[in-house]
Amino acid sequence: MKLPLLIGVTGGIGSGKSMVCRLFECLEIPVYYADSRAKWLTNHDPGIREKVVALLGPEAYDKGGLYNTKLVASKVFGNEPLLKGLNEIIHPVVLRDTKEWVTRHAGTPYVVKEAAIMAKAGQANATDYVVVVEAPVELRIQRILRRDNRTQQEIRAIIERQVSDDSRREIADYIVNNDDTSALIPQVLHLHEIFLKGKSALL
Repeated sequence: MKLPLLIGVTGGIGSGKSMVCRLFECLEIPVYYADSRAKWLTNHDPGIREKVVALLGPEAYDKGGLYNTKLVASKVFGNEPLLKGLNEIIHPVVLRDTKEWVTRHAGTPYVVKEAAIMAKAGQANATDYVVVVEAPVELRIQRILRRDNRTQQEIRAIIERQVSDDSRREIADYIVNNDDTSALIPQVLHLHEIFLKGKSALL
């Protein structure tokens, strides 16, 4: 069974990584949205639920049985041991789920995994190559202001908590510029042609 290349796509909030992934989907490339899938698993995987409740208490899930994102965020924010414990519960399940998803797409030349947090290819996330989507901070802020019900101060605080652009560049095998002046579609088409060639052509 020949597994497809797993291409990681990451970038800061407002960079447009989801837009890049939608373009890959338009090219009929399967995309695994890790952050959305993690939320689904946190709500539906009984093993995660049991461990999260043990770590954070029953109020980690609301009366309807759904993960209480805001309350959990308030508990782990600034509490490194709790955040580490939560990640150690959720990340291995997401990684296993990703591997199962990749296996289901055996025979496909490549697949894409989108995630806000990503390690260098071959480290912890099982990706073969990492694509980093970049955009200037001020442009990202304007995009989020149009998209989300957040203040500029809240957005800047989120950006400051996220991995820096320099750190992302260190893990990047490829960079996509989404600065509203560089055409996005040709960049994605170029990557598509590269990834279709397979790993042997990229060595």
